[in-house]
Amino acid sequence: MTRGGEHHSRGPLVGGYGAAEWQDPQITIVKFQLQSTFKPTGDQPEAIEKLYNSLTRDNRHQVLLGVTGSGKTFTMANIIALLQKPTLIISHNKTLAAQLYQEFRDFFPQNAVSYFVSYYDYYQPEAYVPQTDTYIEKETEINEEIDKLRLAATTNLLTRKDTIVVASVSCIYNIGSPREYGHFVLELKKGIQISRQSLFKRLVDLMYSRSDYGFHRGSFRVRGENIDLFPAYEDTAIRISTDGDKILSLEKLDPLNGTKIKDLDKTVIYPAKHYMTDPTKQIAVFAVIKKDLEERVGWFKKQGKLLEAQRLFQKVNYDLEMIQEIGFVNGIENYSRYFDGRLPGDPPYTLLDYFEEAAKKDWLLVIDESHMTIPQIRGMYNGDRARKQTLIDFGFRLPAALDNRPLKFVEFMQRVHRTIYVSATPDRWEVSIAEGNIAEQLIRPTGLTDPEITIRPTAGQIDDLITRIEERVERKERVLVTTLTKKMAEALSSFLKEKNMKVHYLHADVITLERSDILDDLRLGKYDVIVGINLLREGLDLPEVSLVAILDADQQGFLRSKTALIQTMGRAARHINGTVVMYADNITDAMKDAIKEVARRRKIQKDYNQKHSITPESIIKPVRQKLVAEQEENEYLNYFDNRKKQSYTKLLNIDIDQLIPEDKTKLTKKLTREMKTAAVDLNFELAATLRDKIREIKSL
Repeated sequence: MTRGGEHHSRGPLVGGYGAAEWQDPQITIVKFQLQSTFKPTGDQPEAIEKLYNSLTRDNRHQVLLGVTGSGKTFTMANIIALLQKPTLIISHNKTLAAQLYQEFRDFFPQNAVSYFVSYYDYYQPEAYVPQTDTYIEKETEINEEIDKLRLAATTNLLTRKDTIVVASVSCIYNIGSPREYGHFVLELKKGIQISRQSLFKRLVDLMYSRSDYGFHRGSFRVRGENIDLFPAYEDTAIRISTDGDKILSLEKLDPLNGTKIKDLDKTVIYPAKHYMTDPTKQIAVFAVIKKDLEERVGWFKKQGKLLEAQRLFQKVNYDLEMIQEIGFVNGIENYSRYFDGRLPGDPPYTLLDYFEEAAKKDWLLVIDESHMTIPQIRGMYNGDRARKQTLIDFGFRLPAALDNRPLKFVEFMQRVHRTIYVSATPDRWEVSIAEGNIAEQLIRPTGLTDPEITIRPTAGQIDDLITRIEERVERKERVLVTTLTKKMAEALSSFLKEKNMKVHYLHADVITLERSDILDDLRLGKYDVIVGINLLREGLDLPEVSLVAILDADQQGFLRSKTALIQTMGRAARHINGTVVMYADNITDAMKDAIKEVARRRKIQKDYNQKHSITPESIIKPVRQKLVAEQEENEYLNYFDNRKKQSYTKLLNIDIDQLIPEDKTKLTKKLTREMKTAAVDLNFELAATLRDKIREIKSL
């Protein structure tokens, strides 16, 4: 296989420049081998058969309508094992993607299961705020482990047919051309003629840095006649022994202690970064960039915008100098269109192109929680463009920066072929596009049915709710209460606390890791009740919850749509006493549809149990280890329990000199969390202000 259908203009890649013609490394062909201690039960066999038959008839779109707890992931694993095609699974958030990655890794331990999500622990995108004349430089903290997994995903796709990639929607963002990435490889063989200097040069071209004193992923070091290389996408290192002009031996090493794992006859080294620029193309590419720069600067001058013209001139020339000298610059992706050879407006290269490059149209796409994931994919492009357009208008970037972007939805759909949309509540769009290719999975292995639903008037709803909570507490069961606003969640939580109930609120202002710990505390009995908003929907697995109370159920809107109501009700479907109470004075169309659908599923489930003499049992699931340890709060940090705008003012005006070192450490951690949250919320000014405060504390 010749990647991209053409030879690379740099010439041979084995043994440095001027060696014999490069032979592309062979693709490893291994079958998907599903390993599990249980077999499909209930209506899983029918769902698997229907989906498999639809896929083998080359239908592009199919839906798996599976209720909570019915084993949708296991069904998908069976489909992959039957179909034997490389598979991309997209989830709408990192947490669910991580959970799916772990599950598929357990199902397919002999195959290449990869994880592809945003690798930033902290991401402050480049931005400009015209109202305050504030430029915020791109600032990131990269998670090395996730970076390794991302690179492993693309490497696996180009070298193995048995690849499963679990990804977030970040997979539709620009990561550079797979053809360039595939061309930039170094195949090493025992006995091949290559000078040490040529080898060093090739490793640097592949974006590996020399680091003789700190050995880490993406680096190499020299020990006498040996060169130790730590590939960016692996957990093991490679030792290359040479006599100066020839490779004597290749060994796989443990990077921590340097002990040999095994001898190698040959190995292929892939790049340490996804964005690759070919030095031989730089002269031609730079000429195009400078021509565009000249035109843009001239346009600014004609508009009388001399500041913007000078700013852009300096910025672009600095970036080009950095790329020429070291092959990389922060923000190099904004020039990717030039290096990729794309025309203005052409879609970027994404992970989907790696699937196309490796498998052409012969791969499978699974979109998990499609009712949430599809809208995310639809909305990515516009949000990204608005920020970049401001940078371009004020002379911080060339217009080509707009082509470093996520895919438009129409571009996404043009790149996918066999697709399964998985959801308990698929949207009308997924149902219509599937054209009848819909498999239902309504039976739970434990025999649990969907919860009973009761509608109560809003008059006296709090007293009624308290009575129901007390009944559950007596039986050591748990309760979820959903409200419409953060303020309502906090107020109700405070009121229930006054009634001596163990309660906590949960909404978007609660830090992500702390949300998980609050839910674990609910399961462990530290809390009996959680009051929240839309966070109490998909992705929450709480077997101890027997009551879900929905306040203001008759209020029209996103949080009380048919989909949202069914998802919220599903939180009570893992307990044998599962019940839903909806407080409403009117029955809306959304309520009617949701109640009708739950009743339909419940009847099918009860009939199945009766036919097969199944006695329903509650799900038993262990509580995972806590993500974060509890921290004592002090008087300077209490505002985090109820974060308001004025709290930031109080925070930023704290007299740091009055804090003891321990409190400074705690404050720094809290500020860092807030900074990351502000960046996620696109509140760039606040994120930059908090960042400066952190630096001030650290300097002291």
